[in-house]
Amino acid sequence: MGEEETIPIHKHEVQETHQPKDGIYTAVCRPVYWFKMLALELHWSFVFGVVIVYGISQGLGGALARVGTQYYMKDVQKVQPSEAQVYTGITSIPWIVKPLWGLLTDVVPILGYRRRPYFLFSGFLGVISMLFLSLHEKLHIILTLMSLTAASASVAIADVTVDACVAQNSSNHPSLAADMQSLCALSASIGSLVGFSLSGIFVHLIGPQGVFGLLAIPAGLVLLVGVLLKENQTSSFAYQQINQNFLDAGKAMWKTLKCPDVWRPCLYMYLSFSMSLNISEGMFYWVTDSKAGPSFSQEIIGYIMAIGSVGSLLGAILYQHGLKDYPFRDLLFWTQLLSCLSGMLDLLLVLRVNLKLGVPDFFFVVIDASVGHMIGRLKWMPLLVLSSKLCPPGIEGTFFALLMSIDNAGLLTSSWFGGLLLHVLKVTRTQFDNLWVAILIRSILRISPLCILFLVPRTDPNSTILPREVSDSKEVTETPASENIELVALVNREDSR
Repeated sequence: MGEEETIPIHKHEVQETHQPKDGIYTAVCRPVYWFKMLALELHWSFVFGVVIVYGISQGLGGALARVGTQYYMKDVQKVQPSEAQVYTGITSIPWIVKPLWGLLTDVVPILGYRRRPYFLFSGFLGVISMLFLSLHEKLHIILTLMSLTAASASVAIADVTVDACVAQNSSNHPSLAADMQSLCALSASIGSLVGFSLSGIFVHLIGPQGVFGLLAIPAGLVLLVGVLLKENQTSSFAYQQINQNFLDAGKAMWKTLKCPDVWRPCLYMYLSFSMSLNISEGMFYWVTDSKAGPSFSQEIIGYIMAIGSVGSLLGAILYQHGLKDYPFRDLLFWTQLLSCLSGMLDLLLVLRVNLKLGVPDFFFVVIDASVGHMIGRLKWMPLLVLSSKLCPPGIEGTFFALLMSIDNAGLLTSSWFGGLLLHVLKVTRTQFDNLWVAILIRSILRISPLCILFLVPRTDPNSTILPREVSDSKEVTETPASENIELVALVNREDSR
């Protein structure tokens, strides 16, 4: 995307001029006019790119990948739940090194292009890794992890480019920062809903490896975006300046991180994620394998996750229409508290309290998944908006990627310590006696971030967080305004008509 000329139309003008005034028609057409407003304010290519990367690659593809990988580890590789939990963390490592992808896209053009080569590489890597997994049976676990990690890297590389556009537009249009994060969240949630709805059916019909074959399609679409991306070629770029550009970017990031208004919320984000231990693989093995558990089929697992994504979608809608203007600290307090309480639903399920109350397993798990995903989205949204507000000009993509890598490092810590907890409590493929203890420990730890909530600023999303000396920094050379990037339509425009 780069720096683009924005159409001088204000948000309230679009809404007043074009939106219908009353009734059901207003409610039905509101999303259409919201998309139109974003397209006019931010350029339609930005909106299109967000939908492709977040909706298809991460949403739809991520849903298929999650269910397919869980059954692949359980039924094909036959690993223990604690091992699967650790392996899940390993495959997420490419998301921790997102600043590297951000630096490359910001300061290292390839053949004069800053975006297209990275989309092309991302799509190519995803297609190759997914086809390799789908066409080879009985792969060694190391080769499996390498392929899954490569596929994760392909999604991360595509993601960081769109994140750069989001961060840059958040700086240029601060009043639309929450709307842009809502667009990302809505795209991902709708894609996840479709993906999870189909995942169990596909796993049942064609197996986990067949699902990996299907995942080559979203990767191919990312490759197609790289082909269709219209970007002005930089013919006078001095490659000998790359080292200096890296050095300048590093200095700008370090200068920003030293600011208390930046490092304090970064520390909170890492600790809040790492303290919430991830024991999802233990729960997955229990609901699908244990005789004492529900023993859900593959289709049921997919439907449950699809309903959970509905909860995530409702969380995004609730944030967009009712909570996006609330101060960060107030909203995070309540979402963290509710996250602790919702975690106790798993405890009631494992102890079979729901059956004693006459509540069927499927109905109870659906409620658990919906509530958990909705609260998780409500916690994630203000953190995303806060992250976009912390990015200094000139290195928006790199610094936003750094902030996201901090979040992902917290998730990795959560996953590995969760796997360690399952191992210590001897939760295996067939033994789940201590699973309730793991759930109780996880739920108690979820409330601990409330003790460090003072690290988060009291400001609301409409306020500026960065100090003037950081936001006015010119240490990093910005992309010239003339180097605009547009997504070319699937068919050529017939301007003569």
